[in-house]
Amino acid sequence: MAISINEFKNGLTVLVDNEVWMVIEFHHVKPGKGAAFVRVKLRNLRTDNVLERTFRGDEKIQDVFVEERKLQYQYNSGDIYHFMDQENYEEVGISKDTLGESIKFLQDNAEVKAYYYKDQVLYVSLPNFIHVAVTHTEPGIKGDTAKSGMKPATIETGATISVPLFIDVGNIIKVDTRSGTYVERSRE
Repeated sequence: MAISINEFKNGLTVLVDNEVWMVIEFHHVKPGKGAAFVRVKLRNLRTDNVLERTFRGDEKIQDVFVEERKLQYQYNSGDIYHFMDQENYEEVGISKDTLGESIKFLQDNAEVKAYYYKDQVLYVSLPNFIHVAVTHTEPGIKGDTAKSGMKPATIETGATISVPLFIDVGNIIKVDTRSGTYVERSRE
């Protein structure tokens, strides 16, 4: 269905150049002279690229329905990662390319959100934070404090992140999956 630029809002999914984009932010501009227009920042749901675009007041944009489904990670075989749909319990195979960088923080039995367009997975969203154990890092030294520096550590998902010097093997830490950064030592 075609919509006018006056109907733009954050989170709206639209079809631009045969690709599905989500509106991140928008600004209506009404100059003193000439027609109104909208400056829009869009994120491609398949590639995660960000695009800034200007639409004139008389343009119509095709909005699209993107379905959100909850999936639970089961296992992987080669480049295919297998999930179970939480509603109908069907198995869904998602390619490594579609998952992208989020593979580094994918835990067994993790619940994720998958975004579908025409029964095809566009994008998979992990929880914002995960609690994981540190499997390898250099030993900490007595007296190391939170402000004295960072060191690399491997977590149980296989990813390597920077952690404070006082973190040791076996510690449970909280990690931000959006940026891949250490947040805090966890009490779990």
